[in-house]
Amino acid sequence: MINVLKSAWALLLGMMLLQVGNGMQSTLLGVRGEIEGFSTYEMSLVMSGYFVGFLFGSRMAPDMIRRVGHVRVFAALGSLISAVMIIYPVFTDPIAWGAARILIGFCFSGVYVTAESWLNDAADNKNRGKALSLYMIMQMVGIVSAQALMLVADPGGYILFIIPSILVSLAFAPILLSVGPTPAFSTTKPLSLLEILKISPLGCVGMFLLGGIFSAQFGMAPVYGAEAGLSIGQISIFVSMFFVAALVLQFPIGWLSDRMDRRVLIFGSTVVLGVGGVLGMILGGTFTMLLVSAFLIGGMSNPLYSLLIAYINDFLDHDDMAAAAGGMVFINGLGAVAGPVITGWLMGGVGPWGFFLFISVLAFLMAIYAAYRMTQRAAPSIEDTDSYSPLGATGSGLIAEVAQEYAIEVAQEQEENEQE
Repeated sequence: MINVLKSAWALLLGMMLLQVGNGMQSTLLGVRGEIEGFSTYEMSLVMSGYFVGFLFGSRMAPDMIRRVGHVRVFAALGSLISAVMIIYPVFTDPIAWGAARILIGFCFSGVYVTAESWLNDAADNKNRGKALSLYMIMQMVGIVSAQALMLVADPGGYILFIIPSILVSLAFAPILLSVGPTPAFSTTKPLSLLEILKISPLGCVGMFLLGGIFSAQFGMAPVYGAEAGLSIGQISIFVSMFFVAALVLQFPIGWLSDRMDRRVLIFGSTVVLGVGGVLGMILGGTFTMLLVSAFLIGGMSNPLYSLLIAYINDFLDHDDMAAAAGGMVFINGLGAVAGPVITGWLMGGVGPWGFFLFISVLAFLMAIYAAYRMTQRAAPSIEDTDSYSPLGATGSGLIAEVAQEYAIEVAQEQEENEQE
């Protein structure tokens, strides 16, 4: 672990600061939109813009890096992020905010691809697993820390927009001043979506539905808090709980994943996730129960991302795993684009509890489909399954590919040791 920190501390620190800025602006917009009198549906379109931009960015960023290099892409996109974050309070219009969110989503996608390729290059086979785990932890810590910063100033003013802009600018200094030579850049060509669907219908359907759940959670939780009349402090704690739960439960669920039929674990996790949403609908008027609901939703939804990738790997040859991971991340992105829009439409129709209604419906649909798939084919032997790699849904497809390549290397080393 110490060796990982020595070789990649600047990248990890920079990514944490980026996530502080990203998490803070997402929560701040949800609160400020209520202050400015934007409708719930208008705010849902604004929040969806981030995932639209991220989806396009994940496809275009690799070509940009090949044309002009890591450093130029990283610096240019970082400058745009910092500038856009202080434009929000200048143009308080939902159309302007939506366009800004698309641009920020695009830029963050490119920044993640660049930083993750540097992280992969900085690690070696001995510490790559620890580097991936630290990367996920630092992302979550950044988002949780961002919520505390919401309490330092009035969300109706300018200061809370300036803080994330400064943090994003600072994030690039340690990275650009400390990284070594830029690594050779290459990405795996993803399998076609039809190929992945044939290989694992549950993996594809689950990842699409999970995209909607996660984007609603990440984009609309602050909007829900503002609509429900929570204080700024309560909204910060509420949003934080989703990611605290992810940190707490990611590794226990991963441990279980390698020791049982993953479909059973997917089914159980989605049922608990759906129950968390039901608790939010019925008992969300009590803040303590609201936090319990957020813990169950966040604690199940974030590990499900890694669990679904691990499940589809059970039906793939090692050579196809990285390619499938890229395709699965794209499927997740498609679901994420629609999540905030549908959530906003529901909240506008039935009230704030439509936030939990949307999450519960998708979770129970996934559980039903998982139960159905268990009747269609036998589970692979536990001995033949590949290991679970903890991943956060906030990264790009590149980090998913890197995680799968690392898992392949570990599995091959184990096979070689057994043969000896």
